[in-house]
Amino acid sequence: MLGATTVVATIPVSDLERSKAFYGETLGLTVLWENPASVRLRCGETSELSIFRRPGTETSHTVSHFEVTDIAATVADLEAKGVAFLDYTEGPLITTNHVAPIGPALGAWFRDPDGNTLGLRQG
Repeated sequence: MLGATTVVATIPVSDLERSKAFYGETLGLTVLWENPASVRLRCGETSELSIFRRPGTETSHTVSHFEVTDIAATVADLEAKGVAFLDYTEGPLITTNHVAPIGPALGAWFRDPDGNTLGLRQG
């Protein structure tokens, strides 16, 4: 039943305009529609992401990740646009040039303007 539906990541943000600029201009997502409380963006050909206005919340986990084909190039592109990546030096994840192996895949993490952790994954 649900296998034929689309799943949309929904991320709370405190400043909708600031976040719309980050997700749209910095990350390169396309705005599909917006209203005073939320913005829906397209990622790739079929995925969507929604940001909605809400007072600050704190998370300690990745709220959403983007599947990419070349993580090193994506990291470099986003860094050039001012995105600061999270680096890990101990524990299960150890990053080199902002990228860590995750089993057979690779991952990198950064935060949006509200501190929500987002990830990149190749593999």
